[in-house]
Amino acid sequence: MLATLTSKGQITLPKEIRDRLGLDAGSMLDFQILEDNTITARQVLPDARRIRGLLKSPHATPLTVEQMDEAVSKHLRNKNAPAHGGRNTGGR
Repeated sequence: MLATLTSKGQITLPKEIRDRLGLDAGSMLDFQILEDNTITARQVLPDARRIRGLLKSPHATPLTVEQMDEAVSKHLRNKNAPAHGGRNTGGR
């Protein structure tokens, strides 16, 4: 089976491989390069330790709508702020 590497370094696994391994979008693969430059790939099964800390404690105080609004506003301000270190346009 052949697959073509894109300019972004991506490949599409042939359907036969995806079906045989039961891979879906979002499946993770672990690649190994052997001494003879053979590449192997195996599916990494979900592990509860990978998501540790993603969820807050059920005892934590929920955020208010105002706190959520402020967090979104701060994120957008930071995202849209001009980059520092550019050309100096003032003073002449």
